[in-house]
Amino acid sequence: MAALKPDFGAARAYARARLALELKHQYSYHSLRHTESEVVRYAEQLALYERLPAHEIILIKTAAWFHDIGFVEQGEGHEMISVRIAVPVLLRLGYGPSDVERISEMIMSTRLPQSPTSLSAMILADADLFVLGRSYFLRRNGELRSELQALGRVFTDADWYRSQLGFLQSHRYFTASAQTINNGGKTQNIADLSTLLKRAEEIANQPA
Repeated sequence: MAALKPDFGAARAYARARLALELKHQYSYHSLRHTESEVVRYAEQLALYERLPAHEIILIKTAAWFHDIGFVEQGEGHEMISVRIAVPVLLRLGYGPSDVERISEMIMSTRLPQSPTSLSAMILADADLFVLGRSYFLRRNGELRSELQALGRVFTDADWYRSQLGFLQSHRYFTASAQTINNGGKTQNIADLSTLLKRAEEIANQPA
Protein backbone atom coordinates (compact mmCIF):
# COMPACT_ATOMS: atom_id res chain seq x y z
CA MET A 1 0.00 0.00 0.00
CA ALA A 2 1.47 3.37 -1.06
CA ALA A 3 2.16 5.90 1.66
CA LEU A 4 -0.06 8.93 1.79
CA LYS A 5 1.43 12.11 0.35
CA PRO A 6 0.83 15.26 2.38
CA ASP A 7 -1.27 17.81 0.50
CA PHE A 8 0.74 20.84 1.55
CA GLY A 9 -1.10 23.12 -0.86
CA ALA A 10 -4.44 22.33 0.75
CA ALA A 11 -3.00 22.69 4.25
CA ARG A 12 -1.57 26.09 3.36
CA ALA A 13 -4.85 27.20 1.80
CA TYR A 14 -6.79 26.13 4.90
CA ALA A 15 -4.50 28.00 7.30
CA ARG A 16 -4.28 31.11 5.13
CA ALA A 17 -8.06 31.33 4.77
CA ARG A 18 -8.74 31.00 8.48
CA LEU A 19 -6.04 33.52 9.41
CA ALA A 20 -7.30 35.98 6.79
CA LEU A 21 -10.96 35.68 7.69
CA GLU A 22 -11.09 34.91 11.40
CA LEU A 23 -8.28 36.81 13.12
CA LYS A 24 -9.55 39.81 15.07
CA HIS A 25 -8.30 43.19 13.86
CA GLN A 26 -6.57 43.75 17.22
CA TYR A 27 -3.88 41.26 16.21
CA SER A 28 -1.65 43.74 14.45
CA TYR A 29 1.44 41.66 15.23
CA HIS A 30 0.16 38.07 15.22
CA SER A 31 -1.35 38.56 11.79
CA LEU A 32 -1.45 36.66 8.51
CA ARG A 33 1.56 38.73 7.47
CA HIS A 34 3.53 37.48 10.49
CA THR A 35 2.80 33.88 9.55
CA GLU A 36 3.21 34.13 5.78
CA SER A 37 5.90 36.76 5.29
CA GLU A 38 7.97 36.09 8.38
CA VAL A 39 7.64 32.67 9.95
CA VAL A 40 6.98 30.54 6.85
CA ARG A 41 9.57 32.44 4.84
CA TYR A 42 12.31 32.26 7.45
CA ALA A 43 11.54 28.68 8.46
CA GLU A 44 12.05 27.56 4.87
CA GLN A 45 15.21 29.65 4.60
CA LEU A 46 16.71 28.15 7.75
CA ALA A 47 15.69 24.62 6.75
CA LEU A 48 17.51 25.04 3.44
CA TYR A 49 20.59 26.43 5.19
CA GLU A 50 20.52 23.43 7.53
CA ARG A 51 20.23 21.15 4.46
CA LEU A 52 17.16 19.26 5.59
CA PRO A 53 15.45 16.85 3.15
CA ALA A 54 12.48 17.99 1.10
CA HIS A 55 9.87 16.08 3.12
CA GLU A 56 11.11 17.59 6.37
CA ILE A 57 10.96 21.06 4.88
CA ILE A 58 7.30 20.44 3.98
CA LEU A 59 6.60 19.49 7.60
CA ILE A 60 8.38 22.60 8.90
CA LYS A 61 6.48 24.87 6.50
CA THR A 62 3.22 23.20 7.51
CA ALA A 63 3.99 23.78 11.19
CA ALA A 64 4.82 27.40 10.37
CA TRP A 65 1.47 27.92 8.67
CA PHE A 66 -0.42 26.46 11.65
CA HIS A 67 1.72 27.71 14.55
CA ASP A 68 -0.49 30.73 15.32
CA ILE A 69 -3.83 29.54 13.98
CA GLY A 70 -5.03 29.19 17.58
CA PHE A 71 -5.29 32.98 17.67
CA VAL A 72 -8.55 32.66 15.74
CA GLU A 73 -10.00 31.49 19.08
CA GLN A 74 -7.84 33.25 21.68
CA GLY A 75 -4.30 34.39 22.37
CA GLU A 76 -3.77 32.69 25.72
CA GLY A 77 -2.64 29.11 25.20
CA HIS A 78 -2.88 29.53 21.45
CA GLU A 79 -0.17 26.92 20.79
CA MET A 80 -2.30 24.11 22.23
CA ILE A 81 -5.31 25.41 20.33
CA SER A 82 -3.22 25.48 17.15
CA VAL A 83 -2.33 21.82 17.65
CA ARG A 84 -5.96 20.92 18.31
CA ILE A 85 -7.01 22.63 15.08
CA ALA A 86 -4.13 21.27 13.01
CA VAL A 87 -4.23 17.57 13.89
CA PRO A 88 -7.57 16.53 12.33
CA VAL A 89 -7.06 18.81 9.32
CA LEU A 90 -3.62 17.44 8.51
CA LEU A 91 -4.65 13.81 9.02
CA ARG A 92 -7.46 14.42 6.54
CA LEU A 93 -5.01 15.95 4.06
CA GLY A 94 -2.69 12.96 3.84
CA TYR A 95 -0.20 13.71 6.60
CA GLY A 96 0.74 10.51 8.43
CA PRO A 97 0.33 10.20 12.22
CA SER A 98 4.09 10.42 12.86
CA ASP A 99 4.35 13.53 10.68
CA VAL A 100 1.43 15.16 12.50
CA GLU A 101 3.04 14.35 15.83
CA ARG A 102 6.25 16.04 14.74
CA ILE A 103 4.36 19.07 13.41
CA SER A 104 2.60 19.33 16.77
CA GLU A 105 5.97 19.23 18.54
CA MET A 106 7.23 22.03 16.31
CA ILE A 107 4.18 24.18 17.01
CA MET A 108 4.59 23.71 20.76
CA SER A 109 8.27 24.68 20.46
CA THR A 110 7.18 28.27 19.76
CA ARG A 111 5.63 28.61 23.22
CA LEU A 112 7.62 30.95 25.47
CA PRO A 113 10.03 30.17 26.98
CA GLN A 114 11.03 28.20 23.91
CA SER A 115 12.35 24.68 24.49
CA PRO A 116 12.64 22.84 21.15
CA THR A 117 13.88 19.26 21.26
CA SER A 118 14.68 18.62 17.58
CA LEU A 119 16.43 20.50 14.79
CA SER A 120 13.14 21.07 12.98
CA ALA A 121 11.57 22.48 16.14
CA MET A 122 14.63 24.68 16.65
CA ILE A 123 14.20 26.02 13.12
CA LEU A 124 10.55 26.93 13.70
CA ALA A 125 11.32 28.49 17.09
CA ASP A 126 14.06 30.59 15.50
CA ALA A 127 11.83 31.59 12.58
CA ASP A 128 9.09 32.73 14.96
CA LEU A 129 11.51 35.16 16.61
CA PHE A 130 13.59 35.93 13.54
CA VAL A 131 12.33 39.50 13.73
CA LEU A 132 14.57 40.11 16.75
CA GLY A 133 17.55 40.40 14.44
CA ARG A 134 15.94 42.26 11.56
CA SER A 135 16.38 45.92 10.62
CA TYR A 136 12.61 46.45 10.92
CA PHE A 137 12.47 45.09 14.47
CA LEU A 138 11.48 48.38 16.12
CA ARG A 139 8.53 48.85 13.75
CA ARG A 140 7.24 45.34 14.39
CA ASN A 141 7.90 45.72 18.10
CA GLY A 142 5.69 48.80 18.06
CA GLU A 143 2.96 46.74 16.41
CA LEU A 144 3.27 44.15 19.15
CA ARG A 145 2.84 46.88 21.73
CA SER A 146 -0.24 48.20 19.89
CA GLU A 147 -1.70 44.68 19.81
CA LEU A 148 -1.22 44.21 23.54
CA GLN A 149 -2.68 47.66 24.22
CA ALA A 150 -5.75 46.81 22.13
CA LEU A 151 -6.14 43.70 24.27
CA GLY A 152 -5.97 45.73 27.49
CA ARG A 153 -2.28 45.58 28.41
CA VAL A 154 -0.93 49.13 28.59
CA PHE A 155 2.73 50.00 29.25
CA THR A 156 4.62 53.20 29.89
CA ASP A 157 7.43 53.81 27.41
CA ALA A 158 10.06 53.00 30.03
CA ASP A 159 8.35 49.79 31.12
CA TRP A 160 7.93 48.65 27.53
CA TYR A 161 11.49 49.27 26.46
CA ARG A 162 12.80 47.73 29.66
CA SER A 163 10.83 44.54 29.15
CA GLN A 164 11.77 44.26 25.48
CA LEU A 165 15.44 44.94 26.20
CA GLY A 166 15.44 42.20 28.81
CA PHE A 167 13.80 39.79 26.38
CA LEU A 168 16.36 40.40 23.63
CA GLN A 169 19.28 40.21 26.04
CA SER A 170 18.13 36.82 27.38
CA HIS A 171 17.20 35.37 23.99
CA ARG A 172 19.45 32.96 22.12
CA TYR A 173 18.91 31.47 18.68
CA PHE A 174 19.11 27.68 18.60
CA THR A 175 20.38 27.04 15.08
CA ALA A 176 23.81 28.00 13.81
CA SER A 177 22.15 29.46 10.70
CA ALA A 178 19.97 31.88 12.65
CA GLN A 179 22.90 32.88 14.83
CA THR A 180 25.04 33.63 11.78
CA ILE A 181 22.31 35.59 10.00
CA ASN A 182 20.79 37.46 12.92
CA ASN A 183 23.11 37.91 15.88
CA GLY A 184 24.66 41.08 14.45
CA GLY A 185 21.27 42.65 13.81
CA LYS A 186 20.03 41.62 17.24
CA THR A 187 23.04 43.31 18.84
CA GLN A 188 22.13 46.52 17.02
CA ASN A 189 18.50 46.24 18.10
CA ILE A 190 19.62 45.78 21.72
CA ALA A 191 21.66 48.97 21.41
CA ASP A 192 18.69 50.83 19.92
CA LEU A 193 16.38 49.64 22.70
CA SER A 194 18.94 50.71 25.29
CA THR A 195 18.96 54.21 23.81
CA LEU A 196 15.16 54.38 23.75
CA LEU A 197 14.97 53.17 27.34
CA LYS A 198 17.48 55.78 28.50
CA ARG A 199 15.48 58.55 26.83
CA ALA A 200 12.20 57.27 28.25
CA GLU A 201 13.64 57.12 31.76
CA GLU A 202 15.03 60.65 31.45
CA ILE A 203 11.60 61.94 30.41
CA ALA A 204 9.86 60.01 33.19
CA ASN A 205 12.25 61.44 35.79
CA GLN A 206 11.84 65.04 34.75
CA PRO A 207 10.11 67.17 37.40
CA ALA A 208 6.47 67.91 36.73
